[in-house]
Amino acid sequence: MYRIGNGYDIHKLTEGRDLIIGGVKITHEKGLLGHSDADVLIHAIIDSLLGALALDDIGTLFPDTDIKYKDADSAVLLKQVYSLIKSKGYVIQNLDSNIIAQQPKMMPYIPKMKEILCKILEINNNQLSIKAKTKEKMDAVGQCMAIEANSVVLLKKI
Repeated sequence: MYRIGNGYDIHKLTEGRDLIIGGVKITHEKGLLGHSDADVLIHAIIDSLLGALALDDIGTLFPDTDIKYKDADSAVLLKQVYSLIKSKGYVIQNLDSNIIAQQPKMMPYIPKMKEILCKILEINNNQLSIKAKTKEKMDAVGQCMAIEANSVVLLKKI
């Protein structure tokens, strides 16, 4: 049996925070605002995994009202979610994702993101796609006010 899930996230860019996407610290004058480290890509991936099995979303599992998730490392949260997915008898067949940001350019960081995420998700490089897109200077993302990401995952029952 196969299950498909889709996830989406967006965070506002702000001064005084590190920019962490896909588990990688990216050189930029602004970071993403959020209760955790605000890793927009990992958050989208988490929601796609949870959605595939019709489980609670990231905000329900890791609420921003809980102090223990303040500045939490999203990679650690992803590990917990993938353990839950495996406990339900599923593994990732493939995962496709997009990071949408006007600035900074994401392409130089994608190989490291893939390395980190493949290790956490116990998949091969050819099972994970991360693409970088812009908004052609339109909307909040295009005006460098936010960064968004989306993800689609195919899970297979083992």
